Amino acid sequence: MEITTIGFTKHSAESFFSRLKNSGIEQLIDVRINNVSQLAGFAKRDDLRFFLDRICGASYLHQPLLAPTNELLKSYRDKEMSWVEYEKRFLDLMQVRKIENEMSPDLFAKKTTLLCSEHTAEQCHRRLVVEYLNDHWGNITITHL
Repeated sequence: MEITTIGFTKHSAESFFSRLKNSGIEQLIDVRINNVSQLAGFAKRDDLRFFLDRICGASYLHQPLLAPTNELLKSYRDKEMSWVEYEKRFLDLMQVRKIENEMSPDLFAKKTTLLCSEHTAEQCHRRLVVEYLNDHWGNITITHL
């Protein structure tokens, strides 16, 4: 199974959708808490659903089970905790939520991209999600677009 990830910040719409289209995705799973923020520009839920369909022929799914809690994200963004602490707490949250049981590998039968806002995956929970699933399900090829 192949899962890619992408963030939308620091990308123009042209660059963002070109990367997705060129990767051949069939569905995008949005792993953000808030997918309707005005700050999201072209990546607001309804606009994103429209553009994915028209430009990439891909479907859209919002999956808050794969997002951090508001409190956890706020603490990290407000610099009340380090990335290392955030990563540990988010991994603990995924274990508590048992995402490996709540999500089915069948959901990823289509070529899937996980979306968040961070420009790169190094310090983004989308990387943690896909690595966590790989640790539990195995056999996932991970590419960060």
